Amino acid sequence: MMPTSMPATFAQTARAYVALTKPNIIWLLLITTVPAMVLADQGWPETTLVLATLFGGALAAGSANSINQYADRDIDQLMRRTRHRPLPQGMVPPMQAMRFGLALGVLAAVWLVITVNPISAALAVGAIAFYVVIYTYYLKRHTWQNIVIGGAAGAAPTLIGWTAVTGALDSIEPIFLFLIVFWWTPPHFWALSLVLEDDYRDAGVPMLPVVQGKNATKVQIVLWAIMTVALTVLFAGVARLGWVYLGTAAIGGAVFIAYALYLLRAPGIQGAWGLFKYSTYYLAALFVAILTDTLMLA
Repeated sequence: MMPTSMPATFAQTARAYVALTKPNIIWLLLITTVPAMVLADQGWPETTLVLATLFGGALAAGSANSINQYADRDIDQLMRRTRHRPLPQGMVPPMQAMRFGLALGVLAAVWLVITVNPISAALAVGAIAFYVVIYTYYLKRHTWQNIVIGGAAGAAPTLIGWTAVTGALDSIEPIFLFLIVFWWTPPHFWALSLVLEDDYRDAGVPMLPVVQGKNATKVQIVLWAIMTVALTVLFAGVARLGWVYLGTAAIGGAVFIAYALYLLRAPGIQGAWGLFKYSTYYLAALFVAILTDTLMLA
């Protein structure tokens, strides 16, 4: 049974509500937004627009994450990694978490409509709905393809950033940005799922290692890593980027594949945590390189 005690102080309560939004992963979503805006503008957009888009994106991500924790409160209670979250600990009542998440979503939509544009707002709301309804309530609990299809939600900030500047998705560059994040997500998350395999098995979540085993997961990680790197290198030509990006994509991608191959050949899950950590910085470096090259060539 879940604990029912509430935090004793206002500060504890505030920290619990902040934790519902998963701020530790919001930064990676936002770091894909700004380079998309810079690439769309072929230079630095108005700073007020950048800040407005980031704020709206943070609200949308916080909304999705808060509702996700409401939906996953039963699973979170069973997993060692998530038992400390606000709902399993009884720090926030479940319905309050749901209302908080919905309020953030409404605020994100209104904010983006007023300060950015309706298309970016619609994409943000669509990403929330996809993450909560499609991924959290269905895919995560029913198929090992959960993180493959569910990765679309995490790739949405690239489209939100692009449309914030252009007001439309009328070119191939934002589609490539979306696909880079979409293709990157499975090898990134499957590496973590190897580390947490026992947790997912205990919680009854059909992650790939639980359903098909470690070896099959390692093979899939290698294949998806290769596809991701190929896509990132191809993007240099598509977006007419320079040597900063191409070098980052080629060298960073080679290291990404090397990590995946090491994991494939190593016993057990040796190398999985290293691949997971590296892949986070690899994606961030790619998008920083996009921003850097675009500003240098502007």
